[in-house]
Amino acid sequence: MAGFFNSLFNKISNRAEIDWDDIEADLIASDLGIHLTTRIIEELRDLGREISADDVVETTRRQLLDRLPDDTLAPEPRRDRLPFVILVVGVNGTGKTTSSAKLGLWLRERGRSVVLAAADTFRAAAVEQLQRWGERLDLPVIAGNPNADPSSVCYHAQQKAIASKADFLICDTAGRLHTRHNLMEELGKIRRTLAKQDPSAPHLTLLVVDATTGSNALQQAKEFHKASPLDGLIVTKLDGSGKGGIAVTIYEQLGIAPLFLGTGEEPEAFTIFRKQPFVAEIL
Repeated sequence: MAGFFNSLFNKISNRAEIDWDDIEADLIASDLGIHLTTRIIEELRDLGREISADDVVETTRRQLLDRLPDDTLAPEPRRDRLPFVILVVGVNGTGKTTSSAKLGLWLRERGRSVVLAAADTFRAAAVEQLQRWGERLDLPVIAGNPNADPSSVCYHAQQKAIASKADFLICDTAGRLHTRHNLMEELGKIRRTLAKQDPSAPHLTLLVVDATTGSNALQQAKEFHKASPLDGLIVTKLDGSGKGGIAVTIYEQLGIAPLFLGTGEEPEAFTIFRKQPFVAEIL
C-alpha cells in the first residue's frame, strides 16, 4: 500500500473500535472526494459486522476500480502522415514541461518521431528547461524569441513537424491561469493557429496535474476545461506520495480520464495509464 493508506491501515488495525467519522475524514483527506467517500462508508456499514483495516482497503479498491476508466490506448500516428498534435497545458509547478519531454521520450521509445514546441513563453525558464530536456533526450525542440507569441511558436513547430514528416508534435503551452479570460484568449488563438495548417489539430489536449495538490487540481481542471476542452490528464508526483485519488474525482466530476502517469524524476519514470496498477499505487 502507498504511504497514505498504509498509515490509515495501521491506524484502524491498532484500534479496538471503529471511529466512522475518523475513517470518513481520512478518506476525504486522500482526495477521493465526499461522494466516493460516502459510498465507501455506506458499503462498509452495510457489511453489518465489525470491519477490519483490510475491509476498508478492499472496499476502497473495488470502488476505485468500478469508477475509473478502462486502460488508455496509446496514441497512434495518423494515416495521412500529418503530425498528431498534442497540447500539454497546466499551471507552473505541476511538472508540465518535464511531462512534455517525458511524453516525447515515451513515444520515441515506441518507434515514433517527435517534435517538441517550447510555447510556454510567459516563463522563459520553461523554454530553457524544455531545450535542456531536448538535448538530454535527443528530441528536436522548436523555440521562438524571448516573449514570442505562443501561437506563432506552435505554428512554426507544426511547419517543421509537417516538413520532417514527424509522427507527433507536442506543444508545451499555457503555463498559467491568471484569469480565465486571458487563458481562453491564448488557448483559443493557439488552437485556431494550429487549425490553419491542419483543420483537425490539435488532436489531444492533456492537463498536467500534481497528485499531491488535492482539490486545487480539480479547480485547475475545471478552469482549463472551460478554456480549452481537455481530453485527458497527465498525473504527476505519484512516486510514493500515497495520493492520486484526485484523478478519480476529476474523472467522476468532469469525465476527464487519466491517460499518463509521472512516477518519478527520471525521464523513464513515465507510463501510460493502466487501471489495476494505478489503484495498487494509491492503495
